[in-house]
Amino acid sequence: MTVLIPRGRAALFGGMETKRPTNLAAEEILGGYFPVLDHGFVSLVDYMGSDEDVERAARVSYGYGTRKKSATRGLIRYLRRHRHTTPSEMVELKFHCAMPMFVARQWVRHRTASINEYSGRYSLMPLLFYRPGPGELALQSHSNRQGRDRAASPALWEEAVERWDRLREDAATTYGWLLEEDVARELARIDLPLSTYTQWYWKIDLHNLLHFLSLRADPHAQWEIRAFARVMAGMVKRVAPLSFEAWRDYEFGGASLSRAEREALAALVEPDGAGGLRARSGSEAHMGPDRMEELGLSPREIRELLEKLEPEELPDFELDLSEMRPAQEVADEMARAVPEAEREPDGS
Repeated sequence: MTVLIPRGRAALFGGMETKRPTNLAAEEILGGYFPVLDHGFVSLVDYMGSDEDVERAARVSYGYGTRKKSATRGLIRYLRRHRHTTPSEMVELKFHCAMPMFVARQWVRHRTASINEYSGRYSLMPLLFYRPGPGELALQSHSNRQGRDRAASPALWEEAVERWDRLREDAATTYGWLLEEDVARELARIDLPLSTYTQWYWKIDLHNLLHFLSLRADPHAQWEIRAFARVMAGMVKRVAPLSFEAWRDYEFGGASLSRAEREALAALVEPDGAGGLRARSGSEAHMGPDRMEELGLSPREIRELLEKLEPEELPDFELDLSEMRPAQEVADEMARAVPEAEREPDGS
């Protein structure tokens, strides 16, 4: 159950007092590391605000803890439903993440965030490489140029793993050799593959984070970045559960309609005058693709409309706390992946 500590009241956390609004569900995972893929992770490092701060920004009022939860929920859902996004910008979350470089290059396209990435010019690169599992290696889709189709054969996956391992061993050995020869780190790193893991601190406001999740948790996004988005959605659920619920209902699980799509549906149903819907008087019981094309829908738009109307089971994005790892354990794992010749005497 979510418990909020009201602003203006002192709360004890580890013997320390805080007067900031604090969500105990978020405090439970703060600083913990959740594994993603084979060597990646996401950690909620810090957060500022929760659902009540969204409400207070919208109302520009000074009261805190005096509103009923139902009133807060109603306002947040109204704001999300009508795309009033500025109040959500008053809540911020800061993450520590590690991901393969090719995932980072997709991720960084979301420019409404503050990022500080691990520097291969200054620090030594942990030689950790992403290896897709047999279920993730798929053939190219012929209908979607940036998507996957059916799974590859086990034989193809085994051959791919053998080739990947050879390439990565050579890249890692060359990187280590260049460091031993005292070649500048900014040059030694240049041939490490895109499967190499990088890290960053990523700070973003709640509005732009929910936009990120709408795109990257979507089934059409690349599987690897979806894995990160699912964990981050679970963290948002703990920081701002009412905002999370509204996002899941109206955006992630919702769908927008074009003018032609609205006309197609309006030709089939109408208000019944008593707050419900009924079949439109005199309408056809069935609307074929020819009629939808007359309304201005292309064959692809028709397919997409039919997909929007299909029942969909949405994930709940609940975090598995049994997977959460302590920071030191993750730091030690990263340190062990640094080239042997360049480790400090104490092994770090």
